[in-house]
Amino acid sequence: MDNHTGYNRMTTPTWVTTLFHALDAFDADTFASFLTDEASFVFGNAEPVRGKLAIRTVVAGFFTSISAIRHDLLETWTISQEVICRGAVTYTRHSGSQLRVPFANIFKLRNGLIQDYLIYVDNSQLYTQQ
Repeated sequence: MDNHTGYNRMTTPTWVTTLFHALDAFDADTFASFLTDEASFVFGNAEPVRGKLAIRTVVAGFFTSISAIRHDLLETWTISQEVICRGAVTYTRHSGSQLRVPFANIFKLRNGLIQDYLIYVDNSQLYTQQ
């Protein structure tokens, strides 16, 4: 622990890597397995989605809007029951063009599962530049 800041900067927990691999594989079921039943999910400036099944449906729908996605994690921090990740995500559009943008995720955990999933990303150009 860093005595000046109160957080642990550490290697990425295995479950975080598995979660991002599931997203990159368009595996909505594995993704949803990391969530509590009453989880909350906020993607950028979209309205919050509540409940594991509703979140799974929204994420699966998002997968149909792109042809590929790749997350590259740069840093991960753990603070008590929260995990923060910073990285870059590359979206591949159905046209084959790509958009690469930075992201930060905050996972608030309860009993080892994600209760609050917050994504900070500006992917507004994803649908405007084909």
